Amino acid sequence: MKNKNIEAILKSYKEIGVINHLEGDNLPSRKSIHQILDTLREIIFPGFFETTKLESSNLAAITEKKVDEVINLLKIKIFKSVCWECKQNKEDCSKSTACQEKANKITDEFISYIPALRKELKDDATANFKGDPAAKSVSEIILTYPGFQAITVYRVANFFYKKQVPLIPRIMTEISHSETGVDIHPGANIGKNFCIDHGTGIVIGETSVIGNNVKLYQGVTIGAVSVKNKTVNAKRHPTINDNVVIYARTTILGGNTIIGKNCIIGGNVWLTKSVPDNSKIYGAPDTKQIIRNNNNV
Repeated sequence: MKNKNIEAILKSYKEIGVINHLEGDNLPSRKSIHQILDTLREIIFPGFFETTKLESSNLAAITEKKVDEVINLLKIKIFKSVCWECKQNKEDCSKSTACQEKANKITDEFISYIPALRKELKDDATANFKGDPAAKSVSEIILTYPGFQAITVYRVANFFYKKQVPLIPRIMTEISHSETGVDIHPGANIGKNFCIDHGTGIVIGETSVIGNNVKLYQGVTIGAVSVKNKTVNAKRHPTINDNVVIYARTTILGGNTIIGKNCIIGGNVWLTKSVPDNSKIYGAPDTKQIIRNNNNV
């Protein structure tokens, strides 16, 4: 006789839907996507994260091996994601090669994109170095800065988001979120020379648009006001134009909210309205703050 607890669990599988994934291929796991990101990081930043020394004599062979590893994993994981989407849409792709062909095509396009991706990330790393006087080198940014790590993963995930790959882009950015404390949705549209200082607690929503040369400090939210599912495809998050600095713990909300070029937004500001170019916005100081001399306590 089966254990009653096991019987109850099995019964729940029949009665409670949505959170089951049965009679289908395995989905791309967080572990496998993490492996892809780790190997990509070694390809994008050669010599920074390896455990063996890279030299001109072995660079080509090692790079080829790593790229082949990423290609093989991506083709499998994208295929699984695309097939999952077919199942969600009540489509049977088991007798067609279309899903595998799509996975192969997107993988090949991504590998071709890596040189351009490296240029984008080099510019981001340089912007972070210039934007943080505590940084001693670009190498320090690449090796240690959680904000830059989050930017790196976002730019990878954003590529797959634009190719309409299900599941994988969000897995990537949530891995980064859990490791860095920076939550960037893969659908956000972020320009060049993006700088995140400190980073912890930053949230950037799916339909956010961020221009070039933007700098964010910790705790900034670029988010949406509460919306219903029927507006899910509308622009729900703000637009931040070029050359804007947003200081710590500021919240900017709403799809119609536009922050103009060259603005400085101070800390602890709450914004749901647009701000014109060249503005400086500061929150009022806390007039109730009390400072006491310890000797009088």
